Amino acid sequence: MLRRRATLALVAAVALGSIGAAFESHWQDGKAELDGYRYTVTRYGHARSGTAVMVYVTEPFSESKRVKVDRPAPGSPDVVEALKLNFIRDFQTGIYDYNTMVSLFTRSRDFSPLKISFASSEWCGNVYEEMLFERYHVADRYQSYFEGESDARRLTLVKSGITEEELFILLRDLRSEWLPAGQKRKVAFLPAAFYRRLTHRPLVWTEATVERGRGVEAVTVPAGRFEVVRYVVRVADGREGTFWVERAYPHRIVRWTWLPAAGVTPRGGWSPAEGLDQGELAGSQRLPYWQLHDPGDEKYLAQLGLTAPTTVVGGTTHLRGDVGTTPKKR
Repeated sequence: MLRRRATLALVAAVALGSIGAAFESHWQDGKAELDGYRYTVTRYGHARSGTAVMVYVTEPFSESKRVKVDRPAPGSPDVVEALKLNFIRDFQTGIYDYNTMVSLFTRSRDFSPLKISFASSEWCGNVYEEMLFERYHVADRYQSYFEGESDARRLTLVKSGITEEELFILLRDLRSEWLPAGQKRKVAFLPAAFYRRLTHRPLVWTEATVERGRGVEAVTVPAGRFEVVRYVVRVADGREGTFWVERAYPHRIVRWTWLPAAGVTPRGGWSPAEGLDQGELAGSQRLPYWQLHDPGDEKYLAQLGLTAPTTVVGGTTHLRGDVGTTPKKR
């Protein structure tokens, strides 16, 4: 029995070591992971179709300045490698559209949060929130076009607590297994900036239970058929999220769904359905996207299952930003 346990422990250690090695070889290749999604959200009581993009990339980050470092000094104790997630959601609401973005910066060695910023732009105005994770506190700065919403505040940092944004990294098991199969974990939980913005909820800690399924499932999304592991997140306020995570490395988010709490109407009298947030993977590539900014590079969007927005000028259709080049006939 002791020999069997030792063998199992050795196998587990080797597996974890191989996962760690996979992180270094996969995420330090000078490229970013780009994931495109078919996206659905409820706004003003109606389901809205849109697109979502997740951009994962490692980069040098200053712990003191809380920004990306352009020219990091070798061996600087202030510079850490960050795994950044830029999460963009775009959707139409009647005559006007919403463009939102979350930037999550985590230490790549353990995925502890460094900073979360959130921006929302729509025809009514702009909103910006920045959360800096300090040793004992979360320093939050909120700027809004709504009267009475702009504020600077400090929230006690709860030990072992997680933010909703972190789920899109933690559940991917990029270095080690965050939650074993068939088990659940109760955590202090900070709802996402995107959710709090759309529902006008306060910045407060709550609790959530995260449970991982025992087996492997198969799901089909626009990007194809994947073997996945399912996670269910139950928040104390009644919301429930389900994440289908690719079984094979790099364990991409194949599908996610957040369902609103039943019978809860957000401030403002909107529909109880407000809070639905879901996406299905449409395409994925590793690319140095910051170099793909020239006319014609829109072609790479097809690899993400996305298409370039268009504008109509003089009876012809142009890719946005390419007016003046050879037009594409309607």
